[in-house]
Amino acid sequence: MEAHTEPQLQSLSKTSGRITLSLSDLASNEPASLLQSAQSHLRNLQALSKRSYKAVITSSSHLADLTSLLPTLGSQIDKLRNDIPELETSATEFAAKYDRSTENAVLDRRKRAMLLSRNVDRVSDVLDLPTLLSSTVSAAQSSTASSSSSTATSYASALDLHAHIKRLGGLYPQSELVGNVSKQAEAEIQNLTTILITSLQSPSLKLASAMRTIGWLRRVAPDLAYDGYDSAKAHTTSTRNFSLSKGSATADGALGSVFLVCRLHTLHNTLDALEPLRDLADQETVRRKQGVTSKLLRQQVSASALGSQSERYLKRYIEIFREQSFSIVSMYKSIFPAGLPSPDSGNSSENDKEESLLTLPSPLSSFALHLVELLTATLREYTLNIADKQARESLLTQVLYCAGSLGRLGADFGMMVALLEEDMRTELGAEDPAEGEDPEWVQVMNKHRVQASRLEMLARGVGTGRKASGEILSPTILSA
Repeated sequence: MEAHTEPQLQSLSKTSGRITLSLSDLASNEPASLLQSAQSHLRNLQALSKRSYKAVITSSSHLADLTSLLPTLGSQIDKLRNDIPELETSATEFAAKYDRSTENAVLDRRKRAMLLSRNVDRVSDVLDLPTLLSSTVSAAQSSTASSSSSTATSYASALDLHAHIKRLGGLYPQSELVGNVSKQAEAEIQNLTTILITSLQSPSLKLASAMRTIGWLRRVAPDLAYDGYDSAKAHTTSTRNFSLSKGSATADGALGSVFLVCRLHTLHNTLDALEPLRDLADQETVRRKQGVTSKLLRQQVSASALGSQSERYLKRYIEIFREQSFSIVSMYKSIFPAGLPSPDSGNSSENDKEESLLTLPSPLSSFALHLVELLTATLREYTLNIADKQARESLLTQVLYCAGSLGRLGADFGMMVALLEEDMRTELGAEDPAEGEDPEWVQVMNKHRVQASRLEMLARGVGTGRKASGEILSPTILSA
């Protein structure tokens, strides 16, 4: 212990430069104190070794590897030093490429993608417009047979949607999306136009429904209501003011013609329903042309029965023709009052010849002529089969009533019976009536005038048949 104390004292004296304890303390107390300190340091070192032996081992291994890591670090530093210029060049190019102050396709594409992401709901609404319009048109088509209020609501919704799509097309004419939506909307509007035009062919079409349908067509298909002839006429070099009333050109464009064509189609379909009766009448026509009825058939069938099938067919034909033609013309006059032919259209002077070349005839006048030609052709074909004079007179009387019915609308064709009798006489090779004897058509006309006067008197309440108003207006009962 003393051997160990002396070196410690020497070191302590060297470090402190002076001795702070007395000799007795150094000899008696200091050795025990130093021993305690040494044991305390030993325990601390043992505890430290126990706690940090892993770190010491790791540090030792890292220290052993330090000789190999330092050269590797140096080589990597050299490589990084060489790559820095290339990195700086790439960063400069990237900054120049994606600079917002210059035009860049990639940035524009990203901007459009971000804009689309923010407005995806609006774009979805625009894309749904054709589907919504299609469903509205389908609802209008399905509600045609239901109440008129639901149909009007569907048509109004379809028109509002179409107007909105057209507004979008005007605001964004360069947009392909809006252009495609507009094309789909136009296809749906064409479908709606087809539905409306098809509804004009309904056999049970009434005036109110027809007026509503034409009103919708004016909005759905403005091209049909627009008459390009009007604009061309406005640019004429003549100093005169041409009036559409003289030329009978309609202010509704082709709508009047479309209406007449649809109703004519319905008339043909209704008349085609008489095909069984027409087949029987055709058989009589074939027998008449073959000369069978002259000898053999007259021996088997009475004279009153000859042509009975033709008479049945013509009577039914004229009834349908009278009802449908009067309905068509009256509805046209109510719906298109501006498209009626002018009463003074035939009294034009020579100064109006140039104007007449620029004007178009009224569709109603051409349609009425077509109706008369249709009836005349049928009568010429089948009237020759009727051998009974009374049956022929009854049939001609029915024709005169039909002519009078259209005559109240300005389309009287009563004198057609005279031409019809001439054609019959020419076809059959019959002789002219004797002197003092009126032709058959004159006799029919005289009887018809008497019956018409009676009808007028009964309608005014002068006659005695006031209580049977339905029978009074029936030409079949009066002719019987």
